[in-house]
Amino acid sequence: MAGELRDNRGRGEAEWSWPAIHPEGRKFGLIAVGLALVVLLLLDWEILGWPMLALSAGVFAFFRDPERVVPQGEDLVLAPADGLVSLIVQVAPPPELQGPDATGNPGLGTDPVTRVSIFMSVFDVHINRAPVGGTVRRVAYIPGKFMNADLDKASEDNERQHILIERPDGRAIGFTQIAGLVARRIVPFVKPGDIVAAGQRVGLIRFGSRVDVYLPLGTDSKVLLGQKVIAGETVLAQIGTQQLIEGVSQ
Repeated sequence: MAGELRDNRGRGEAEWSWPAIHPEGRKFGLIAVGLALVVLLLLDWEILGWPMLALSAGVFAFFRDPERVVPQGEDLVLAPADGLVSLIVQVAPPPELQGPDATGNPGLGTDPVTRVSIFMSVFDVHINRAPVGGTVRRVAYIPGKFMNADLDKASEDNERQHILIERPDGRAIGFTQIAGLVARRIVPFVKPGDIVAAGQRVGLIRFGSRVDVYLPLGTDSKVLLGQKVIAGETVLAQIGTQQLIEGVSQ
């Protein structure tokens, strides 16, 4: 019917549905269920089996992969992760993202940028999404420690993975997936040369972590400390043509 309001899946009625479970997490959920059933049914340890069964449901929930409605606009920088904005500071980009790569693609340079840090608890969705659309120019994995991801020095000491995406206008946006106390693996979904859309899934971090986004010089953050953000939906910043010109001239 003409003028009928529709949801983001093209249906005439909006309805709640269980979020999908990402394939990366199904094996962990099934292992947890299997162990719980062994303890509960074979060993008859109910005092331990029922809590383990409840924990297995939590494992499935950790890897949930809900649909997101991505704001449209070539000048928008979106949150790459669900979580709490824990830090907004002026820093130099990480060394792995500063200079040009082996093929000559430029990096972020050495001038200070605005770093927005998003802390993900174990209760947040851990699928990470591209903050902008463009070409993936760099994916750099750095082994490291597993300190509390909420600490500032986690950006330099923890296991992490840097991703650099070049927008169609030539401006590059970098972000870093950082492992936390419990996290033990960062899983990438993209590689250099891939073309991604804003809000597209690009990776995940297992069991609690953080993502840092590096906004270009002269770009103001549109989020505040303590704000809850949603990957692929919350706008972190807006980069207009004038800001691009000013950034290049500096």
